[in-house]
Amino acid sequence: MGIKSCHCGLSAIPLEKDSRRAGMTIECEENAMTKIIKNVSIMCFHDELCQVFNALMTALSLLREGSKVTIFFGSRGINAVHKDKVNQLKCLPDMPKEAGDAVMKKMDEMNLPSVEDLFIMLIAEGATVLACPLNISLFEMTPSDLVDGVKVADPAKYYKEVVVQADMNLTF
Repeated sequence: MGIKSCHCGLSAIPLEKDSRRAGMTIECEENAMTKIIKNVSIMCFHDELCQVFNALMTALSLLREGSKVTIFFGSRGINAVHKDKVNQLKCLPDMPKEAGDAVMKKMDEMNLPSVEDLFIMLIAEGATVLACPLNISLFEMTPSDLVDGVKVADPAKYYKEVVVQADMNLTF
């Protein structure tokens, strides 16, 4: 592999033959961090608003930096992808009500997107959002209860094709 010219006129440096990065290049120092594509698996096992919000904001940030992002909701996190429960998530439910209300008020003042809006953005921008089939059954849900665009995961494929292959596995 030779050195190639970048769109900005700087030289492109091929990465070493690392199995996860084979064929990728860093185009220039200015854009070095945005040009390395990562496969990211994010697992969310909570239905607490702050945890879900952090998982989705992290996913959106990584997606917008060029990563391939898959988000998996299991355990109580399945409630976050239920179309009737997504807007009922509470912040800090194990704390006094005033603490959770104060955080939610601050989030409103900061004009942060809702969890439902984050799902719309993520799905529209190419993230894959999956729900655990076991937890759908355990929580007496059906696939039609899921937020639009959320798919039921195939556990065998999910672990083999997403988790094992991921450059980063993040858990919330």
